[in-house]
Amino acid sequence: MKRVLTALVLAPLAIFVIFGGQLLLVQAVVATMATLCAIEFRNLIGHFQFEKPLFTALGIGLCLLLLPLPYTFPVLMVGTLLMLAMMLRSIEMRLTLPSAGATMLGIIYVFGSWKSGILLWRIDPHWLLMALAINWVGDSAALGVGRMIGRHKMAPVISPAKSWEGAAGSLVVSSAIAVAYIRWFSPETPLWLALLLAAFANIAGQVGDLAESALKRGAGIKDSGSMLPGHGGWLDRLDSSLFSMPVVYTILLVARLYAEG
Repeated sequence: MKRVLTALVLAPLAIFVIFGGQLLLVQAVVATMATLCAIEFRNLIGHFQFEKPLFTALGIGLCLLLLPLPYTFPVLMVGTLLMLAMMLRSIEMRLTLPSAGATMLGIIYVFGSWKSGILLWRIDPHWLLMALAINWVGDSAALGVGRMIGRHKMAPVISPAKSWEGAAGSLVVSSAIAVAYIRWFSPETPLWLALLLAAFANIAGQVGDLAESALKRGAGIKDSGSMLPGHGGWLDRLDSSLFSMPVVYTILLVARLYAEG
């Protein structure tokens, strides 16, 4: 029940921001979500006996998120070198590279993914909602189908409750709804492209869910946080979206370049 109530509160707020807000509001909300996810990722990394990522990484991530796209590569390059240099202060020299690598992974994983979300919003707010909502629908479909007919475990070590039947149900149901939605708000999008976007967005979201579960399993924790009743932390709620948003943006970008070339 807590999970449902939390979703009923968050979904309308997300829709309001996506369609009712100007760029400044969208950036502010996205920056807040990304910061919360990054803090939870930082705490999660601490369970791996690595040095926790420095809060300097938060500044690098926000620069990556909010600066114009041409600055993305310089921010990543300078940020990577800065993190490696700052990790040299570690007493455990053998952890210098893993700590710096984990820090940059967190920056790209969280802030890079949300950057894709802002870029999707700039193209059309509907694309951002699709990249987010396909995971909301997919999670519910996977849960329902898995409970009814789930027999074959998908990843028993990482997430014992997930089944291949649930994953297939998630793919079919969410893709059907997403294609219908895409054809409604963007009728010029070819059917094959809508199918491709929907399927890959769902698959990416399911992989993202498993990836975060693997991180938690390795860290020996159940949830990344406790701010969202019934869900755990923000990273628990948004793990699928952090994979689906870059995939949707990349496919749209490639499709546009193909059409222009």
